[in-house]
Amino acid sequence: MSSQATPIQGSRPVTPPLISPGSPQSPFSPESLHPPACRQRDRSPSPMRGYLIPSPLPTRRNRTCSATARASEGPLFTGVCKCFSRSKGHGFITPSDGGSDIFVHISDIEGEYVPVEGDEVSYKICSIPPKHTKIQAVEVAITHLKPGTKHETWAGRVVSS
Repeated sequence: MSSQATPIQGSRPVTPPLISPGSPQSPFSPESLHPPACRQRDRSPSPMRGYLIPSPLPTRRNRTCSATARASEGPLFTGVCKCFSRSKGHGFITPSDGGSDIFVHISDIEGEYVPVEGDEVSYKICSIPPKHTKIQAVEVAITHLKPGTKHETWAGRVVSS
């Protein structure tokens, strides 16, 4: 075996690609290998972003307009925050009328503070697809902060109440 390259028999000469007259740059220029600046998107800072399974629950961002309209037209309920985990992005509300606990997603919380156990809240309800047999709280607003507890704002500032 020789270490010198030998030409392949029967190969055709390579012709350069056609460049349109209005093209400002060659297709082989380094600038053409990067997407335009307008296509850049902010990425989540989470290192697990690529491994997370999308939630089947309809958050505010992926709820249809008709479901949002039905929820907005519905009655206003009150309850107490049973638990809420900012890191998990969800929690539960115990209704004032004594029904079963209602799921609440982080995207449906209005206001400045992260809810903590014992906060009084007002909310509306929306059914959860695909079977629409369960409900979740939407348009959740904290009406009374639980006295004697530290509350965190969404920006991370801790406030004693």
